[in-house]
Amino acid sequence: MRRNRVVFAAWLVLSCAAAAQNADAPVTPEQIKAGAEIYAGNCATCHGNRMKNPEWAIDLATIPKDDRMRFVQSVTNGKNGMPPWGDVLKPAEINALWAYFSQGEK
Repeated sequence: MRRNRVVFAAWLVLSCAAAAQNADAPVTPEQIKAGAEIYAGNCATCHGNRMKNPEWAIDLATIPKDDRMRFVQSVTNGKNGMPPWGDVLKPAEINALWAYFSQGEK
């Protein structure tokens, strides 16, 4: 059990470092499109099709679009009632999801 925690902690640190490393990279239309697909398949059920006014989850329109690390940590580790997605989504997928969240849906 302890070994699993150590492995997970190491993975988490590397994932956050990879995400931080790409933080200044420009967002591409391909990333936004990929993020939209990831959102539709994994997030829309709770957060709504257009990230607005869901009945049972936080309204993503209220989350600052300039706090990338908060977004990455919330998606990776979960927050409040949202489960962690770090064991489901790869860092590149979380980056694409960020691209869609921050710049895709207006």
